[in-house]
Amino acid sequence: MEGIIVKIVSNQYTVLCSKEKYICKARGKLRLLNDSPVVGDKVLIDIDNNLITEILPRENKLNRPLVANIEYAIITTSLKDPEIDLYLLDKMLTIIYYHKVIPIILFTKIDLCNDLTNINKINNYYRNLGIITLYNNDNKELANLKKLLKGKIVTLTGQSGAGKSSFLNSLNPNLNLKTSPISEALNRGVHTTRHVEIYDIEGIYFIDTPGFSAVDLNMTISDLKDTFKEFKNINCKYQDCNHDKEDDCKIKQLVNEKIILESRYNNYLLFKKEIYESSRKFFR
Repeated sequence: MEGIIVKIVSNQYTVLCSKEKYICKARGKLRLLNDSPVVGDKVLIDIDNNLITEILPRENKLNRPLVANIEYAIITTSLKDPEIDLYLLDKMLTIIYYHKVIPIILFTKIDLCNDLTNINKINNYYRNLGIITLYNNDNKELANLKKLLKGKIVTLTGQSGAGKSSFLNSLNPNLNLKTSPISEALNRGVHTTRHVEIYDIEGIYFIDTPGFSAVDLNMTISDLKDTFKEFKNINCKYQDCNHDKEDDCKIKQLVNEKIILESRYNNYLLFKKEIYESSRKFFR
């Protein structure tokens, strides 16, 4: 029978199949092929032996969080406690675009903000890139979002303490997912989600994932440029311009003119450096 993996704890896989859940183990050959099943995988199972026999072809696979067949990714981005982290937001956008997943930015903890001038500017910039953005207290936008995501597999991601579990609890209070305040010493969230699991909320398949504070960029510089949507259709002096040290770079000009958000460009340079240094270590 065909099913979808909705939860993994240790080496036990919970597979949803025809509205029934089966606790399965993976067939030995899958481990030998170094292709362990992940949450979101569509699989074939032997229900008599509670065994996953085959992983069906994937639409995509993310490594961190480790999930498959994702259509949308909601990046929960705290505005306060912890402070907004545009570096992490841009890195997640880069990774999500690279994996051909549609991003949605959910700004949380807006009630803790006294002045929204800069926040609204940031929100409008990302929205003008064609990204769906919303505040967690906007009930109308949340209702529209639920209609859009009906029947889709959606991953929730973002830094620890950003409010992923709180967001799911607001959609379905019966989930009663554990939440925790941020660490005052570290100014970041305390991990409350210990494993990856799918929750069916009004026909939307949400994947709640453990929070994280660092992710790797396993891509080329060319891939990186493609994930920055504001760089598209901009004609620089050189066709292969990396928008860094080249002269007469149109992207740098647009940054100076404040058309491109400065933090976005600075993060691009940081990501470019990370990719370069990572490739040097690999070849060394």
